[in-house]
Amino acid sequence: MKMSSGVEWALHSCVTLSQSHEPVPAARLAELHGTPPAYTAKHLQALSRAGIVRSTMGQVGGYTLTRPAAEISALEVVRAIDGDEPAYRCAEIRQRGPLGIPAEQCSRPCAIARAMAAAQDAWSRALAEISIADLAADIDADSDGTAMSDVRRWLTATRS
Repeated sequence: MKMSSGVEWALHSCVTLSQSHEPVPAARLAELHGTPPAYTAKHLQALSRAGIVRSTMGQVGGYTLTRPAAEISALEVVRAIDGDEPAYRCAEIRQRGPLGIPAEQCSRPCAIARAMAAAQDAWSRALAEISIADLAADIDADSDGTAMSDVRRWLTATRS
């Protein structure tokens, strides 16, 4: 499966937002992740449309998660950024060419389409089982327990 680079950024941003009790301005998220502000805004809008984040206007405005991080799955974020179209689309090649099978004999998807659908389902289930809170915990574990405290400290130190 090929995903856009926006998925990685959006997952990191959701993890970052999970560490803040205050709204985080889009400019701060862009700074933290080294992404262009326009790119950041585009993906925050997609996350907002999907109901994953909400924006608060004003001097202390910014973005927050709409639900606890444990209730937001990685799959929701992926779908918010890249959509929910399947990675594989069967073109019914088996019905073409000199050995093509008549459409009336194709009452169920072919073995290739079934295999691809099973892989898509497994991929979706795996991402649905991973929450933003799980990702934050795993990132923290990968850093010997310092990453999330560093993020919280950075967010607090950079508040305007």
